[in-house]
Amino acid sequence: MESPSTEIAHKFAMFRVYKDGRIEKFIPTHKIPPSTDPTTGVQSKDVIISTEPNISARLFLPKIHDPTRKLPVLFYVHGGGFCIESAFSPGYHNHLVTLAAEANVIAVSIEYGLFPDHPIPACYEDSWAGLKWMAAHAEGNGPDPWLNDHADFSKVYIAGDSAGANIGHTMAVRVGSMGLPGVKVVGLVLVHAYFGGDEKDDAMWLYMCPTNKGSEDPRIKPPAEDLAILGCEKVLMFMAEKDKFVRVGEWYCDELKKSGWKGSLEIIKHLGENHVFHLFNSDCENALHLVQKFASFINQA
Repeated sequence: MESPSTEIAHKFAMFRVYKDGRIEKFIPTHKIPPSTDPTTGVQSKDVIISTEPNISARLFLPKIHDPTRKLPVLFYVHGGGFCIESAFSPGYHNHLVTLAAEANVIAVSIEYGLFPDHPIPACYEDSWAGLKWMAAHAEGNGPDPWLNDHADFSKVYIAGDSAGANIGHTMAVRVGSMGLPGVKVVGLVLVHAYFGGDEKDDAMWLYMCPTNKGSEDPRIKPPAEDLAILGCEKVLMFMAEKDKFVRVGEWYCDELKKSGWKGSLEIIKHLGENHVFHLFNSDCENALHLVQKFASFINQA
């Protein structure tokens, strides 16, 4: 057998591409099963949304104290540069457990297709399919009893971090342009969002998306017309001072204000912190503050 090529054709932050077409990711993705958290009582389980393509999600249900009270819904999109990480990763599982408990929300954490097995735009299409699957429970007759019995679809929030924040933005644009019957998306939470601007990261995104429209592709550089129709009433933007994406986060906020969008924008910047610090150091003061602000944003009247 012919040995694999060792010549590198492309090298990006998350993976390298060899001249024979092989792709080697630098960071493995670990997954853990759903469980009941002994400290908070938050339960989790995995559901299948579609088999062709293969789309699933992890659902998180906080401890129910009053069965007659419906709870807000959080649709969460994990980060990972569109090519690594998972809704089932330990960091994201634990983060969603914490959010579900702190905000008292039902969370749907989407497991979307990753490059290279699923090149972009699979991540956007899979997430949209997941959002529509969630919305199918609005009349109380969807496939999942947790959502049927406990979800308040007049209080839906879309959120994500890094690449997931980018995807979450696109979901809010689609809600604004196409609607989501039976659902009211109240807010959008963007944590350390990627919206282009870094030449190397942009080159990686363009490589992962064979049908791209160049560096001005609206999915990585949202135009004013997309920002103006965001399908939510309010946006919470988290930034970290030492994050290389902090400048594009500031750009996004400035463009959103100028776009004509009628909602309210809240910006929180954590000083001295780097990209997705809350996933790597979840017990630090700023990570706890991030979760508290996230929860209060959801529970504001």
